[in-house]
Amino acid sequence: MDPWLLSTLVLALLFLGAFVPRFSLALAALPAALLVATIGNVGTEELLGFFPVDFVVLIVGITALFAVVQLTGTTDWLLSHALRPIGKRVALIPLLLFAIGALLTAIGTFPAAVIAIMAPLTLGIAAKRGLSPFLLCVTMLNGVMCGLFSPIAVFGATTPRLMSKAGIDVPTHTSLELFLGVFSTGLVLCLVTMLVGRRSIREARDATPTGPEEAVLGEGPTASATAPTHGSGQGRAAETMRAAGQAGTAQASAREPHVVGTVGQSLAPGRLAVWGSVAALIVLVVGGAVFQVNLGLLGLTLALALQLLLRVEPAVIIRSLPWEIILMIAGVLTYVGLMEHLGAFKRIASALSGATGSPVLSLLVVCLIVGLTSFFASSIAVIATGVPLIAPLVDAGLSPVGALIAIALSAVLVDVNPLGITGGLLLGAAAPEHRVRLFRQLMTYGLSAIVAGPVLAWSLFGWSL
Repeated sequence: MDPWLLSTLVLALLFLGAFVPRFSLALAALPAALLVATIGNVGTEELLGFFPVDFVVLIVGITALFAVVQLTGTTDWLLSHALRPIGKRVALIPLLLFAIGALLTAIGTFPAAVIAIMAPLTLGIAAKRGLSPFLLCVTMLNGVMCGLFSPIAVFGATTPRLMSKAGIDVPTHTSLELFLGVFSTGLVLCLVTMLVGRRSIREARDATPTGPEEAVLGEGPTASATAPTHGSGQGRAAETMRAAGQAGTAQASAREPHVVGTVGQSLAPGRLAVWGSVAALIVLVVGGAVFQVNLGLLGLTLALALQLLLRVEPAVIIRSLPWEIILMIAGVLTYVGLMEHLGAFKRIASALSGATGSPVLSLLVVCLIVGLTSFFASSIAVIATGVPLIAPLVDAGLSPVGALIAIALSAVLVDVNPLGITGGLLLGAAAPEHRVRLFRQLMTYGLSAIVAGPVLAWSLFGWSL
């Protein structure tokens, strides 16, 4: 059997195994890569060259920073203020998260920085209000992905230039049409997701207390805090959260930070903890968006600064890192790098891109290739390789803007999966008792989006001639 075909079959088995009880994709990915590499005559040193060091540094740095922020009680403080204007209007929460995610990326913020900030807040709101974590994650991520195509965001600014470079005549308002097309689709998907999750929204609304203080703190159906204490430093038991909220008024004016000695042992934050944490988050966003500083290294540096400033026990932070998630995603990405080296994705793309005789049907095939590839690779890189494929289709009479929107949506709709940076940050911020279920939900959604996303994008925008 050809090594590329073997690698494809093993990958399929790994994904199927993720749905089997007591099967650990984190433990299986690297051994599977070693097996395929051995059969394919790929040396161990070459195989380890596919190990995603940058991604590991990113997850460690970001989750270490939020571990400190959570352990000082700042995350709960931010959550209570974010929920204050919502009251019992629980149905507005998904739309609010969608809008915030879209706004942050639309103004040019690096998407990983936005997700790093939004993930613990989103899961914290889900815990406080008894909403489905998956529901809020999907709506928030749709907003983040839609905002990426703002004319001043990275994706929106570069994609029309890629078309010009590919020899495609670009209309004057391509950037604006691209943004409006992607944003409107994302908004519709957000509303559809809310419709599917209406039972969760109704139950959360009915269970929300009516008292003014309880409405702010969300002392309703909650099982855990913003995210796990043992997984990413983002979680704490509901009792601790309620105690923190009840003590908030008395300690809000405290000038000295408290000392955190064990996981989850945190009281309401003092001024130094709040402003120090908020300043660290601002530096993270500005450093990543404006100065293009490596987010992982910057997050780790900020975590160290806060740890020293607020006297947080370092062992607590180390234990709070999501090592299982890091091992899983690093192993899968190493395996994907091996597959690329063996030419598996080129063979798959070649098999999918047989002659169709119609520019409209050819665009559907391209969208499917983009969706499949983007599941494993960077969306912007996939778009950069997908745009030249539509040049002959545009010459055949296809609308360049419609084709571009279809390609862009096909690339980003699959980003809601647990095997990329997005999913890694979400799972790292999830409570331990929710992590397995959320992983399976994100995996199911992401795998479905490989086909459903391109078909939807093509159906909406691929027929323009």
